[in-house]
Amino acid sequence: MPIYVYETIPAGPETAPERFEVRQSMADAPLTQHPEHGAPVRRVLSGGLVTFTHGQSGDACGMPGGAPRGGCGSGNCCMN
Repeated sequence: MPIYVYETIPAGPETAPERFEVRQSMADAPLTQHPEHGAPVRRVLSGGLVTFTHGQSGDACGMPGGAPRGGCGSGNCCMN
């Protein structure tokens, strides 16, 4: 089961949010209240999305000047 990060929703600008982790099934609904004191909470998104593209000029394969001579493929690309 994944571990999700939540934070309390501050009542005002003078209050800092409290972060905590909860192990939940992906099928479980997100929490809306802190499990210990009932304060309203929101799930914090973490991680990221990476998109790999091929055949574009510039920084293909994440290399300055573009892909290695011969392009991506045949063992030349950082993805292989």
